[in-house]
Amino acid sequence: MTDPRQLRILVINSVVAPRDADEAAREQAERNRELRIGLLEAGYNILAVLPTDANLEEQIPQLQPDVIIVDEQFDAALKRVVSATAGQPRPIVCISDNGDRTKMQAAFEAGVCAYVVAGLPAERVKSVMDVALARFEVDQKLRGELSETRVKLAGRKVIERAKGLLMERHRCSEDEAYRKLRRLAMDKNLKLSEVAQRMLDVADLLI
Repeated sequence: MTDPRQLRILVINSVVAPRDADEAAREQAERNRELRIGLLEAGYNILAVLPTDANLEEQIPQLQPDVIIVDEQFDAALKRVVSATAGQPRPIVCISDNGDRTKMQAAFEAGVCAYVVAGLPAERVKSVMDVALARFEVDQKLRGELSETRVKLAGRKVIERAKGLLMERHRCSEDEAYRKLRRLAMDKNLKLSEVAQRMLDVADLLI
């Protein structure tokens, strides 16, 4: 497994506070600075830092980060991060001042792996990153298993339809239809579901 600290991290937050920023904005900018310092002190590799109004849909695919850390206070930025990574999921760490459970749950459902309230001090960086990576691996494994199960279920439905077609056309039993399918699959060196699908495709053309 790759050393987690060699991961390329994209940070999405404000780099500096505007000159006319109020106290809250200055505190936010300082928190953002401390986050970047904490990552570097913990040995992580910051690939880039983007402002929340950047073209994230274009930048993320170009940068190809391994992990994304985004300040959730900017809801639009988080939504764009989720959208930009839909086709190529990766761990997302969300930092927020909002500890509302409903909002937190919505973030997890959107694909966030770790949700941190009230900043991320240097001493917590490694533990949060470890949680995000572990959760992401578990989530991807579960998604893979779910996808595999759906494929198998779809294959079984196709096989059942093909058996029904054979039973109707050849006036044979279900066992005989299954044996015909299996023998054909072996002769063609194909999966049972593939043979069944081809049979259904041909039948549709003849209708």
